Amino acid sequence: MLRTNLDLLHFIEQFFQEEDQGKNVHLKTFSAGNRLIEQGEKIRNVYIIKEGITKCFISEENGKDFIVEFLGHGEIVGELEALKKIDCLCNIAAISEVKAYTIPAYFFQELLEKNVVFNRILLQELSTRVIQTSSRASFQQLYTLEYGLQKLLSLQTDEQIAVSKDDMAAYLGIPVRSFNRTLKQLIQKGIISKPSGSANIDALIDSLK
Repeated sequence: MLRTNLDLLHFIEQFFQEEDQGKNVHLKTFSAGNRLIEQGEKIRNVYIIKEGITKCFISEENGKDFIVEFLGHGEIVGELEALKKIDCLCNIAAISEVKAYTIPAYFFQELLEKNVVFNRILLQELSTRVIQTSSRASFQQLYTLEYGLQKLLSLQTDEQIAVSKDDMAAYLGIPVRSFNRTLKQLIQKGIISKPSGSANIDALIDSLK
């Protein structure tokens, strides 16, 4: 539900500290709500998240968004577009304040060709992503919406972040009305209650009144 990659984060942190890499890799801060990558635009930079959480989502022609995944420290974004030299397939937006290492697309290609360690870590990352995507598809078929919503609420409590009702509904692939109904069911069953330990969850409960 929240992807992270400590191996990749460790690699880029060490690489960033090398004296001659300041001209190629930069550390940039994004405020909550700002986008690192815009769907449909040409890829200019690849980003590796140092701190904070982002959402990866696709905007449909009907104006609705579908959240593919939440991404945390060590996750890389923009690498597929840089590899294939295609326009951005999705949006990447900061949920909390995010610090990310910025790598120009051309230098990302050079790094892949010249650095065996980076190449291996990226291959592992892409393999893991395929496995997790398949697992998520199975999860959504085998488990109820109630269980999926519980996992999302737990994520917010554990990470001390606030995910909007619209974003949670978009991740679960349901309309907000269905989200509200599922949340009410969890409250009625006593699975969640106020105070919950998360101001955002308490606000969600209040919004149903």
